[in-house]
Amino acid sequence: MTSWKDVNAIYQIYPRSFQDSNDDGVGDLNGVVKRLDYLKGKIDSLGIDAIWFSPFFPSPMADFGYDVSNYCDIDPLFGTLDDFKNLVAQAHGRNIKVMIDFVPNHTSNEHPWFVESRSSRESSHREYYVWRDPKPDGSPPNNWLSIFGGSAWEWDETTGQYYLHTFLNEQPDLNWDNPRVRREMQNVLHFWFKLGVDGIRADAVRWISKDQHYRDDPKNLGYIATEGSDEFGSLLHVHSRFGPHLFDYLREMTDVVEKYPDRIMIFEDYPDTIYTTRDQYLGFYSINPRVSMPFNFEGIGLPFDAETYRRFITEFQGFLNQEEHMPVYCFGNHDQWRLVSRVGAEQARVVALMQLCLPGLPVVYYGDELGMANGVIPPDAEQDPLNRIKPGLGQGRDPERTPMQWDGSPQAGFTRVRPWLPIAEHVTTHNVERELTEPDSYLAMYQQLLHLRSLHEVLRKGDYETFGDASPFAFVFSRRLGDEHVFVALNFSAKPQQIALPHAGAVLCSTHPADPPSLGQQGKLKLRPYEGALVACAKHPLHGML
Repeated sequence: MTSWKDVNAIYQIYPRSFQDSNDDGVGDLNGVVKRLDYLKGKIDSLGIDAIWFSPFFPSPMADFGYDVSNYCDIDPLFGTLDDFKNLVAQAHGRNIKVMIDFVPNHTSNEHPWFVESRSSRESSHREYYVWRDPKPDGSPPNNWLSIFGGSAWEWDETTGQYYLHTFLNEQPDLNWDNPRVRREMQNVLHFWFKLGVDGIRADAVRWISKDQHYRDDPKNLGYIATEGSDEFGSLLHVHSRFGPHLFDYLREMTDVVEKYPDRIMIFEDYPDTIYTTRDQYLGFYSINPRVSMPFNFEGIGLPFDAETYRRFITEFQGFLNQEEHMPVYCFGNHDQWRLVSRVGAEQARVVALMQLCLPGLPVVYYGDELGMANGVIPPDAEQDPLNRIKPGLGQGRDPERTPMQWDGSPQAGFTRVRPWLPIAEHVTTHNVERELTEPDSYLAMYQQLLHLRSLHEVLRKGDYETFGDASPFAFVFSRRLGDEHVFVALNFSAKPQQIALPHAGAVLCSTHPADPPSLGQQGKLKLRPYEGALVACAKHPLHGML
């Protein structure tokens, strides 16, 4: 099995949307098994070394699996525990690692722990969750807000107290200050690692530690309430999250990870302006860099221009210890608009080439390798509760979760019945079957880049260095490892750009693999609008593979 240090990329699978095997319109684990050869195993496969699954645990599905009612089983919607064991075996047989989602901050309100906890103030599980008395006037204990809207406190008539829910009221927060809770969650990790799981993606981790005095969050003086504004932004969430024991509790989890060979844990966290980006990232890297690291999601919200991307990546790489810290660049996921819909079709190719030429572990969201765009979801087909809970803000996540497009048929090869979400409109032009036959497709570009990345350590582990002057139009960086030396040149503008590289060489891959840009004898690279290229120096070994 390939070591995590040598994995070329992680591929995120949203189980509901990948492949339906039993004709109920919803993707499942056996559907993933059916499609493993697409990921790795055939000559024309994508070439992925690791897959990450969004939650598939038993759940009432108030938040599509992020409200867990049993951490150690599979929801019947997706299959059985035996189906998962078979999936792991089939994936490992193809040298694919398996990573699962882990939701440590909260459970479902139907989890047996919470059912017992709310039954009585004297319940043995009462302190598994955060219960507080109301203020003298009966209002919530403090001003903390739920990400999903309104107060983060829900009144419970039975026991006469409020419970805390950072997300939906169906998702009560666990009390991580209780050692019993921490041991329970550590046992969950042991369970899945013993089943052969190779990695854990830990969800919403900054919320597991709160201010122990439950002080009000201060007001955000820069917030202006308008018709389209989100109330959540009215506070600075400095007491409701990122508490004093956050890294202690996460370190206890990584102690479990380290008991198993070649396992990792990746923390979900979005940097914000309350703390410096450097301190946030290095805080997570300080926990246990041998087995854990944070996602880097910063690129998701950046404007598409060369100077911004150059600064973002160069600053991040600059405060990492290359020997200890594994970067995990991620430009899309199940909670964000798809890459193509955020930046544009040609621009998305530039971002993809850049990502797959950066150090560390890149994460590819299913369908991005096809150039899938957001789907259009009619109101009567919406599934995500966000648009109903917070109307008018456009925060619903259905558009980026539409079914995988395997072919151009009405159901996209995903199912033979009506799918749980509508198929996106561009299915006839962006699907696996068609793009496998097109030498200049998105899929062809991803295949070529992932193949190069798997073969050559310089793309995974080489030193990163920017090249040339800062420019709003072009971003150029080099990767070097021993005798291997490559340049990555990216045109972020709508006009042609000429890049003067210091050496002659050859284009290994470009954003249009069937029509690479021109490279002159003196290293002058002519890039068309929104074009990027990976170039090997003529005097270094990679050039010889052409």
